[in-house]
Amino acid sequence: MKKFNFLISLGILLILTTGCENQDNNGTETGTVTDYEGNEYPTVKIGDQWWMAKNLKATKYNNGDQIPTTVPVELSITGEAQPKYQWAYLGNEGLATIYGRLYTWYTVTDERSVCPTGWHVPANGEWTTLTEYLTANGYGYLGDGDDIAKSMAATSGWLIHGLIGVPGNDQAGNNSSGLSVMPAGVRESNGDFLYAGADGFFWSSTAFDANLSWHRLVDFDVNIVPPATMNKKVGLAVRCVRD
Repeated sequence: MKKFNFLISLGILLILTTGCENQDNNGTETGTVTDYEGNEYPTVKIGDQWWMAKNLKATKYNNGDQIPTTVPVELSITGEAQPKYQWAYLGNEGLATIYGRLYTWYTVTDERSVCPTGWHVPANGEWTTLTEYLTANGYGYLGDGDDIAKSMAATSGWLIHGLIGVPGNDQAGNNSSGLSVMPAGVRESNGDFLYAGADGFFWSSTAFDANLSWHRLVDFDVNIVPPATMNKKVGLAVRCVRD
């Protein structure tokens, strides 16, 4: 009986952490995953990778420890050595539903993990695997090339832009990949919140040097998604990828 109950509990745990998987009308494999706090996220398979299709909004590590935020929300953390915080944009909890939360790099690389069980913050190479897959498989604006930003961007919520082929133009034509990237902006280490509606910044777990880490940016007026670096004390959004 104890063994039977253990197997039932294990099955429930797997359902909660990995969710269910299915195919949409276009044949894209989709599913869900649930974090420690019970927040559920849609997921999508792109190539051989499974990605969360919504920004992380966890306020606890995966072991239940709280991820603190600053008081006040605009508090400068420039003088802290390895700050570990999360924020709703402008401290507005309603915006966390739309944009998820912004985390310092030290938070997202903590061994307690911000991602659901079985998932992790992608390394720079995993982001490259994603963008190279989209480039090689016809997700460019005209079906080829590396102008893949529109294919990654959500179909609404971006600043409007007149340049054809960027996320802010003809937004209804965005998101052929199913990633549904939202422009969550950034929280600077000095306390400024900037660029919501314009830019979606996402951490990788890969450090560039002692002060900088690799990240990806989907920008409302740019059609490519190259790697770039950011100060580790800045707050950026997170998309988890499956182990």
